[in-house]
Amino acid sequence: MTIRVIIVDDQAMVRAGFAALLSAQADIDVVGEAPDGRAGVEVARSTHPDVVLMDVRMPEMDGLAAAREILSPPVGVAHVPKVLMLTTFDVDDYVYEALRAGASGFLLKDAPPADLIAAVRVVAAGEALLAPSVTRRLIADFAASRPAPRADRAALRLNGLTPRETEVLELIARGLSNQEIAARLVLAEQTVKTHIGRVLAKLDLRDRAQAVIFAYESGLVTPGGAGR
Repeated sequence: MTIRVIIVDDQAMVRAGFAALLSAQADIDVVGEAPDGRAGVEVARSTHPDVVLMDVRMPEMDGLAAAREILSPPVGVAHVPKVLMLTTFDVDDYVYEALRAGASGFLLKDAPPADLIAAVRVVAAGEALLAPSVTRRLIADFAASRPAPRADRAALRLNGLTPRETEVLELIARGLSNQEIAARLVLAEQTVKTHIGRVLAKLDLRDRAQAVIFAYESGLVTPGGAGR
């Protein structure tokens, strides 16, 4: 199945470079481009892509506002694509807010070409893309600057998890991959995937990105510290 992609970025050369790279892949088809967030929303609604590559900082409408519109469409719009945020900086408050809005992850613009191609495939498959090395700083930095979580309400949700599921959620928030979690807990990687699926279902979370946000905002994990 071909993955339909649109590229939203205010730099024409960036759009052209990404389009050429992705179009060269047999399983990816670039079906549209846009120079700003507002146009990006319109292109997304007309072309029905599977994945939207969305720059964070743009004129007219920034990537965060555009992502919110795309991921929370008005009544009557049935198609909701995955959104992958593109950023020049590895610490960016817009990216944190985009994850909260439902974006499937983020990627640095200077990432190797192979990483961009892999990211599109990962996000299209329904997985969240959270680079561990960046996630640890990004989420922790912003969680540290925000008000204390509403522990009472979050605790009720956390209490629905088994001890093992809670452990897996904490390690996800620490930026560990499935393979790393499996090694840490001495489990099969497929077992880890099963635990993650149950965590998402019990907490009513869309994907791994929202799981990371929830772990910090609930107080399960504290920036720079151990889990509770």
